Amino acid sequence: MSQDIIKKTVIITGYQCNNRCRFCMEANKRDILNVSTLKIKGQMVSARQRGSQYLELIGGEVTIRPDVVEIISFAKKLGFETIMMASNGRMYSYKKLARDIFKAGLNSLIFSIHGHNAKVHDYLTQVPGSFKELKKGVENVKEVVKELNLKGITLGSNTTIVKQNYKYLPKIGQFIYDLGLKNAEFIFVDCNEGWAQDHFDELVPRISDAAPYIHKCLDLKKKYDIPHWAIRYVPLCYFQDYLGQVSELHEVATFHTEHIAPDFYNPDSAKGRATTGRKKTERCKGCKLYDKCEGIWREYLKRRGDKELKPVD
Repeated sequence: MSQDIIKKTVIITGYQCNNRCRFCMEANKRDILNVSTLKIKGQMVSARQRGSQYLELIGGEVTIRPDVVEIISFAKKLGFETIMMASNGRMYSYKKLARDIFKAGLNSLIFSIHGHNAKVHDYLTQVPGSFKELKKGVENVKEVVKELNLKGITLGSNTTIVKQNYKYLPKIGQFIYDLGLKNAEFIFVDCNEGWAQDHFDELVPRISDAAPYIHKCLDLKKKYDIPHWAIRYVPLCYFQDYLGQVSELHEVATFHTEHIAPDFYNPDSAKGRATTGRKKTERCKGCKLYDKCEGIWREYLKRRGDKELKPVD
């Protein structure tokens, strides 16, 4: 492994959540108990012993755990250079919790933002008021970072692309930028499992329909000179003019990522995704982007075939 590659450990602390997102991959795993504090600490110790420098905590929703501050504090003591969390942001609407989490050592936070207004976002989360709490959470975090005079904090967002929001992506992107978040990823919904698989026709847009709206959203990077503004989990044939904004291409060149979950361990997430999650077809052969591309979700090909894929000469 190249010395320039950062070893990254993603720990899924559990699948329990205070949202009920319609597209959630883990929707069918809610009955699995959250991982204990002791076990998570052990996982972090082992990760550091393997040379991991970057820790990402995800769920479910990490902030609903009563031990969230303890876990982050322990990660800081272990010496992780980056301690990152993905969150729906709702619990950050409690400013004391926001302050406690950042004082404990969190230095990177990604908010899940699926709409530019309450109508779209709350519909997708299935929690009335979640958009309002999210906005308050972002406001609180920005204030806490300023009050504590914290340096080097990264704040960003994830947006899952589904039928109900893809036409609003340029507006969602503008909303995210106006919130002051300059690190955004727009993620084509994973339909291999969870509710997006169970409700495929209702939730999963055609890549050919969504691509023009994604392009307009990605164009905001150039308009505002944004550091990181990327698309994830799409076939490259629709994004040949945006290769510098395709998250996986950056990821595989930057990180070696392992995933530790309550029900599985994946020592190489990029390899696993390319071999079991996504697929290229005979139609893709001859495309000049073939070697870089991971293809599209296997469930998508199963349901819709590969006629939309268009090899690049």
